[in-house]
Amino acid sequence: MAGKRVGPDGEDGVEQVLDELYATPPSDFVPRREQAALAARSDGRAADARRIRAARRPTQAAWAANLLLRARPQESRRFLELGQALREAYRTLDADGVKELSEQRRSIVSALSRQAAELAREAGHRLSDATRQDVDSTLRAVLADQDAADRWAAGRLESALTPPADFPARSAGTPAGGRTERARAEAPRPSSSRKKDELAERRRRRQEQLDAARRAAEEAARLLREMRAARADAVSALQRARERHDLAEQRRSTAEEELRRAGEELERADRERREAEEGLRAAGDAVERAERTARDTEKEAARLAGPAED
Repeated sequence: MAGKRVGPDGEDGVEQVLDELYATPPSDFVPRREQAALAARSDGRAADARRIRAARRPTQAAWAANLLLRARPQESRRFLELGQALREAYRTLDADGVKELSEQRRSIVSALSRQAAELAREAGHRLSDATRQDVDSTLRAVLADQDAADRWAAGRLESALTPPADFPARSAGTPAGGRTERARAEAPRPSSSRKKDELAERRRRRQEQLDAARRAAEEAARLLREMRAARADAVSALQRARERHDLAEQRRSTAEEELRRAGEELERADRERREAEEGLRAAGDAVERAERTARDTEKEAARLAGPAED
């Protein structure tokens, strides 16, 4: 409706309007945007109206990712924190550690992607397989790239994000400590005591890296368990809703059948009533005719019974 206030005034107000717009299904985005812009302009907020009208409609995948961030704030925050931990772990881990975290990463992305698809379905929009792949791509990008994580965290994606070829890793030939093999070869040979110190330092750094990797893996596993538990709860809730729906449908069918029967009984009763009324009228007419006949007969009998003529 023209002139309807969509959000509060001021900077916070327009930010709230934009947040809500990017969580709006793409099919409804443009009408909502124009309604909000018109409301802002009607309130004398021309700058806000321009900002709102400049918002671009998101793709289906970008909308689903925005919806996930808005509807699952705790899981999304932990997902962003996990991305930071994973990026750091990937910079320091060996091949075996990278493989383990990659498996955790795929499981978590898959779990969150399913949640996004379920949220979209609850909003009345089923995601296609291609759109689901774009959602997966966006979530992988959020884990692997800080810029992608920042863009998703803003909640206003307009299109799906593309992850880098792989997680950020140290340069080839550069060990976790940061020195290249060539630099180590060119360095002067340290004394025995210095060798021991460097060995202890490398072991300490290696232990720190392993500890960080384990913490990242544990956090990934915990987040995955929480997501699976949330999904199980959602499945249970859906099953209960379906059972309630089936029971209500059964009751509705029973009520419709009873209503149909009651309607038929009402029609029969109405028909019998009309027939009885017609019978009553016919009987009344017959009584009136009989009464007239009786009166006429009495008159005739009285006439005949009168004094005889001489």
